[in-house]
Amino acid sequence: MADHDIRVLDESNYRTAHSLFRGSLHSAPAEDDRWEHVKRSYDPGRAFGAFQDDEMIGTAQSWPALLAVPGGAEVPAAAVSRVGVRADWTRRGVLSALMRRQFQAFREAGEVVSVLRASEAVIYGRFGYGVASRGRQLKLDRHRVTPAPSAGTGGRIRLVDLDTAVVVAPEVYTRAGLTRPGMTSRWPAWWTMNVDRALRYDNSRMAVHRGADGDDGYVVYSVKGGMGDSGSPSVLTVEDLVATTPEVWAELWRFVFRVDVVDQVVGELRPLDEPLEWLVVDRRAVKVTDVEDETWLRLVDVPAALAARGYGSAEPVVLEVRDRYLPDNDGAYRITPDGVERTTAAADVSLDVDLLGATYLGDVSFTELAGAGRIDVLDGAAPARADALFATARAPWSGTYF
Repeated sequence: MADHDIRVLDESNYRTAHSLFRGSLHSAPAEDDRWEHVKRSYDPGRAFGAFQDDEMIGTAQSWPALLAVPGGAEVPAAAVSRVGVRADWTRRGVLSALMRRQFQAFREAGEVVSVLRASEAVIYGRFGYGVASRGRQLKLDRHRVTPAPSAGTGGRIRLVDLDTAVVVAPEVYTRAGLTRPGMTSRWPAWWTMNVDRALRYDNSRMAVHRGADGDDGYVVYSVKGGMGDSGSPSVLTVEDLVATTPEVWAELWRFVFRVDVVDQVVGELRPLDEPLEWLVVDRRAVKVTDVEDETWLRLVDVPAALAARGYGSAEPVVLEVRDRYLPDNDGAYRITPDGVERTTAAADVSLDVDLLGATYLGDVSFTELAGAGRIDVLDGAAPARADALFATARAPWSGTYF
């Protein structure tokens, strides 16, 4: 029998939970001035604590969002974050209990999927999360960057202050829309914890593009190193870049290339298929230094999630899904170009729910998973059919860190 219980947290518990979470990552608690900023990011009813008697030993939180899925639909999602268990209580079922309670809450809220960013890759697979999108780490030698010829947009880019940024950024993001599988809506607390914090505390800056119809793109960036810093290179890091059109996207990157007193430009977790190399004359000036997992996706309601996305043209395939935490997701699903239905037919492919999450947005193919021995193939032709059904035109990507 568990010697702890899970409770919904209220405002009186938030700071304890936040300090516990930071402590699980070996970070100090938020200082008083920062805490006044952070506490606004807690949504009532969406933070949980694990307690032994009245002592908090673990915590997990989420925010409500929408997730764009292949085919253009947007499904209710839970964005999970601030998950931590105190070091003296790990490996005693605390995290499992928190995950089970979250899944129950997501089901009650009608949230079809949940998403998170994993601090360690070995933690979340056992709870049904799979890597559903990845990003490239890019580094550009600014001294070698010459932008390719362009007619430009005819618009103007201006630097804005904090008060303007926190108004303009959400408006531009909404206007741009969720244009890729894997993108999520951004809840109010996201802007507080990212744009507001970055400009208020982290010396970041925001440049906004204004076109004929108003503000239609922005980039948040920071510059570190360089002058007075032991001769280290000056590095400009692109933290968030949003544009309503490809032309505005390109113009914002050209602005970044023109920022003076910068030696290197870094893009963190950019889309795998972002054509940044084609914006410059010397493609070799753009280096891919790493590829890392981005979104971890959990299908909370497998039938609803499968029914929500679109499918390509191929003969049907029957997937048998296994889900140890939410066993009512277990079963066989017949996938066709026209949709999904539960079936009693024999399975063509059998897989665990975390691997179905990995394929759901189109990041990894069934053929790749079959080749690695991660899924059970009962019909040798089925992985290729499933690949065609689940294929997407653009690489999945979120771009929203939380």
